[in-house]
Amino acid sequence: MRDLVYTGFMSLDGVVDSPGGTEEGHRSGGWVFKDLEFVPEAWSLKGEELADTTALMFGRRSYEAFASAWPGSEDHAAYRDLPKYVVSSTLADGALVDGWGPTTILRSAEDVAALKAGEGGAIFIHGSAELARRLSDAGLIDRYHLLVFPVLLGAGKSLFGRADRDKHMLTLRESQSYPNGILKLVYDVRR
Repeated sequence: MRDLVYTGFMSLDGVVDSPGGTEEGHRSGGWVFKDLEFVPEAWSLKGEELADTTALMFGRRSYEAFASAWPGSEDHAAYRDLPKYVVSSTLADGALVDGWGPTTILRSAEDVAALKAGEGGAIFIHGSAELARRLSDAGLIDRYHLLVFPVLLGAGKSLFGRADRDKHMLTLRESQSYPNGILKLVYDVRR
């Protein structure tokens, strides 16, 4: 069985929308890089994740955003040849980017569950808040890697839904605080 891991940046009030600022439509876009002292060790989680990543998973919109930037980015060169999975009911096969590793379109949460049931290592979800929310509600997320930023944004996409649902208990695997106020939180979902 493969682990499905969500990794992302989150404001203290749970917003994951537009952390890098390249996304359109969020008035506070770029909140990860603005108004905060850069502390390199706060970003060490990203390097640690790379060692565990055997595949990447995206929703359609995140795939389209990352596929326009990551294939040519030296900062993301280690991800270039990894298998990628895009969960979308609307993305056409012809819309996949060439030269960015093998990419498979999954059409449903059931397809994701079947992929998880197979052999292989951890699959990491980057961005893709709506996908992560649906997969969490379906009980398919195994772990969360969060960098929580000391900012309140008030509005934007949230990683976690507000619908009434069964409780999911989490076990803290690792935590660290940094001088600039960022918190690293790694949680396993209890089964």
